[in-house]
Amino acid sequence: MEPQLQHRVAESVATVVIAHPAKRNAMTAAMWRALPPLLDTLAADPAVRALVLTGEGGTFCAGADISTLRASPAEAQGLSVLAEEALAAFPKPTLAAVRGHCVGGGAQLAAACDLRFAEEGALFGVTPAKLGLVYPASATRRLVSLVGPATTKYLLFSGELIGTGQALRTGLVDEVLPEGRLGERVAEFTRVLVSRSQLTQAAAKEFADGRTDRDAHWAEAARAGADPAEGVAAFLERRPPRFTWTVPAPGSARHHGA
Repeated sequence: MEPQLQHRVAESVATVVIAHPAKRNAMTAAMWRALPPLLDTLAADPAVRALVLTGEGGTFCAGADISTLRASPAEAQGLSVLAEEALAAFPKPTLAAVRGHCVGGGAQLAAACDLRFAEEGALFGVTPAKLGLVYPASATRRLVSLVGPATTKYLLFSGELIGTGQALRTGLVDEVLPEGRLGERVAEFTRVLVSRSQLTQAAAKEFADGRTDRDAHWAEAARAGADPAEGVAAFLERRPPRFTWTVPAPGSARHHGA
């Protein structure tokens, strides 16, 4: 199989699969380049309400393909940062479903997702110290926001791999599932995500990620939109809500459902 990013959309969830099984799903330069435009396409698709990132088979991603680092470490790192930032900026909820190794660039991608669910036995590591590389500033700051300065230093200074128990304790992952249960739990949880208000999710994502200049924007979106009234009515009528607000397509001046 040629190294590639596969994707599918089903039941309002886009699933992006890192597929390079010959090298434990290591990311090639072409794969790093392909991720941002793929994410743009999925973000603009009104049928997509959440995104899952995972790896082919029993491995999430072993990092960057080392052959790309041999050619130009700076270029390879630049491509990984662009992909990481595109994933972090995806306007709908994102979840990394992790089996096996989640190392280096793989950990960078998982950290850029909003949530991380892992199967027992998964291993996490941030390994530039093994290669003499400087980990990108954006990725370092994102890791600090997840696990704090001390655990970030532990991971970056040592390059050691940690298991799901330590990953859960430090906040690197949100849930750990028994072997064979990850797919079922991810499907269950994404069904919850797509049933909720995208208005709430989009605003919460910006606020949680530290944006401080959009309070008035989101207050106006809530006043003008139908979701708050629908949510209250559905609660009082004891029925599932039918939320209509959707993330606007790039360049759109208005939010749907307003």
